[in-house]
Amino acid sequence: MPFENLTEFLKLSSALNYNLSAASVNRYNVLMFIIAGKRLSDNDIRDREHKAVVMEALSYLFEAYRDRRRRLGPMAVLHPLRTAAILARSLERIDVIDLLAVLFHDVLEDIEAVQYTPNAWKTLEGRMYELFERLDPEDEWRLNERLQALTRFASESYYQYIGRLLERSKAIPRLVEIKMADRLDNTLDLRIELSDPFENFNFFEGLFNILFIAGTAGDEMLSSPRSTALINDSRRLYQLFKNAVLLSMMRRQKRDEDTSSAQVIFKAICEASLKEAQRTLIHVAGSLKDGNRRTRLRDLTLDAMQYCYEGRISMATRPDQRHMLDGLFTTYFAADERTVRAQRLDELFGNKPLMIQASIAFIVIFTSFRTNPDFYVRGISTAGVQPE
Repeated sequence: MPFENLTEFLKLSSALNYNLSAASVNRYNVLMFIIAGKRLSDNDIRDREHKAVVMEALSYLFEAYRDRRRRLGPMAVLHPLRTAAILARSLERIDVIDLLAVLFHDVLEDIEAVQYTPNAWKTLEGRMYELFERLDPEDEWRLNERLQALTRFASESYYQYIGRLLERSKAIPRLVEIKMADRLDNTLDLRIELSDPFENFNFFEGLFNILFIAGTAGDEMLSSPRSTALINDSRRLYQLFKNAVLLSMMRRQKRDEDTSSAQVIFKAICEASLKEAQRTLIHVAGSLKDGNRRTRLRDLTLDAMQYCYEGRISMATRPDQRHMLDGLFTTYFAADERTVRAQRLDELFGNKPLMIQASIAFIVIFTSFRTNPDFYVRGISTAGVQPE
């Protein structure tokens, strides 16, 4: 599948959801769909054994996430399944421990005893014991090593967590690909549509028409159907910020060049993030008052493009009175404390001109990631976002 394509992502979600909605879930069908029919070993006996282990993992996930929902409403278990599908389809050969690691990448954070009745927790523990009993001691150790690296501890900031994961990935390169697959799924999982609402639009041609051609040229973009998703546009931009953090820290360590599969997912994140920034820009621009919408959008766009052309979007900056985009990351996205960040994102959501310029900034950032192998946003490190 084209990993960055929203329509293909929605088809993937629909196929998995259809299988999970059956009266009796066929775990083997779900497994084979996730791995796109690939083998887990060249040896027939080992292949069957490995698939049996993964089906036990699926049973655990179905039970653990049974009543949970994603923010937009779909079943929460879809996230690990889709993330595993993204990883598996980027690889020529799939290691069973890597597959288990991506399926369980959120388990240590999401699944806790206090969330279940004693009987339900006992059942979950039993499924986990059965799973580990099927693994060789060395494989069990490898799986635990990966899960510890993929789990963000309560004492860590997001930046410290990414730094630690990247450090461990020097010995276990697949960790980077698992994390990127996780970020790609979270980026695409921001909208519930039948297909990409802007799939048939040429964004740059349409924007040029809106900004510079009199009459109605390009107006169909601004009047396109609005998303009914519960995630607002500032939260969408925050997900793009998290992508910029991950890709920037990877670029600083040159971690995006390790394997061909890592390059595939890296480029897919760039493309998916670029497309989401475009959708957000058009969505926010469509909310401007019709009377002066074109003029206001043109002024904001040219001003933001000049800012980006000067290279100021390639670094974290301090907020000042010179430009709206100064301090964008540090003011609205960088806070690691959830309550503070939510307040800042609400403030950003109320500032439509800044939302438009921020969308343009992310378009430039992810285009730069895609086209310039040396690009990253300076000032992002394990210490957080520090203006340069």
